[in-house]
Amino acid sequence: MYIDTNAMISISEANQNFSKVTRLVDELGSAVILKNNAPRYLVIDFSRAEKDMAASDEDVASISRRFLSQNKEAYEVLAK
Repeated sequence: MYIDTNAMISISEANQNFSKVTRLVDELGSAVILKNNAPRYLVIDFSRAEKDMAASDEDVASISRRFLSQNKEAYEVLAK
């Protein structure tokens, strides 16, 4: 994941000025809140989260095929 250093903000500053966090998200698409100088929280636009969370039918089908092939023996035992 690419993190823009301009989108980083300390947790104390985010706590005192949350509107700055929302402005960063509006301008850059996301904001990273640092705790103890380490990335801790990611704030993203809700519409982007919905898009990123939805899996396409192809993804679901390929994951299902992989699980079936990896656990073929277990499925055969359960089918008996």
